[in-house]
Amino acid sequence: MKKLITYYTITIVAIAGSATCSDSGPQQFLSLGTAGTGGIYYPLGGAIAARLSVMDSVRQYTAEVSGGSVENVNRLRERQTDLAFATGNTIYEAATGGQDYEEAVADLRILAPLYPNMTHIVVARGSDAASLADVAGGTVSVGPPGSGTEQMSRQILEAYGLTYDDVTPRYLSFNESATALRDGALDAAIISVGYPAAAVLEATTTGGARILPMEADRVDFLRERYPYYVHGAIPAGAYPGVDAPVPTAAVMNWVIGMADLPDEVVGGVVHVLSEDRDALAQVHDMVRQIDMRSLLEAPIGLHAVTRSWVEANLGADRSP
Repeated sequence: MKKLITYYTITIVAIAGSATCSDSGPQQFLSLGTAGTGGIYYPLGGAIAARLSVMDSVRQYTAEVSGGSVENVNRLRERQTDLAFATGNTIYEAATGGQDYEEAVADLRILAPLYPNMTHIVVARGSDAASLADVAGGTVSVGPPGSGTEQMSRQILEAYGLTYDDVTPRYLSFNESATALRDGALDAAIISVGYPAAAVLEATTTGGARILPMEADRVDFLRERYPYYVHGAIPAGAYPGVDAPVPTAAVMNWVIGMADLPDEVVGGVVHVLSEDRDALAQVHDMVRQIDMRSLLEAPIGLHAVTRSWVEANLGADRSP
């Protein structure tokens, strides 16, 4: 009953907001920051934007290609985008004024959970590396500038006693990393993404690349220093050559916005990701891994509408 009441409350708020907007002016255009086209963010963002546009008669939502999590947070802060996807590490550092942020983005809020990102450590065809430590001195793609992957690459290397001084870093997108691995221009690539990712499929299928495990003690090293990491695994069969689960570090992905994002917009996001996932799963099966209970362990504060949903549906108070 609480769930139904909350749903109808969100719906009424959305209708009321829509009526106000339609009386006051023309259709509004809202943007959703994603990432490059080789991962999951962009196609999933397009599907969510399409569903929101259908639900909201006065707003048109558009998914935008971006450099990834860091750029998305910066664009939200500068009011250059309205909603965005980002990894847990990026939003935690932004909200607390940590890595890459001189000042905390105090009004940053979580709207809804997405799926977990798995750290893919991919080595080129013919590599005899058994661990990331073995690529010291090599050329490593660490993700594009402005991405959560690039932030995490520094931390993943740190877990193996390495820094950018110990490798030749290349700031490549997922697609560029796959091509460079296939062409022998890289020794390894660190790719933080849900599975199966198109770029990793390309690297392993046509490029003969191989995915390395992360040892449990290395993941524990990260967890002790950075609260957003968890133990994860890339399942058997996710990629060619992956015949058994590959242990690795994982970080949650989130839908984020600023605290003053209109309630009806946030209500639409919550509804799509809690009640309308079947339509999104037609775009990517990773949607089935979305668990709204992840909000109970969110690394930063929730938007007021999301917090109300949690209190009504999960029986918990998550104050910002």
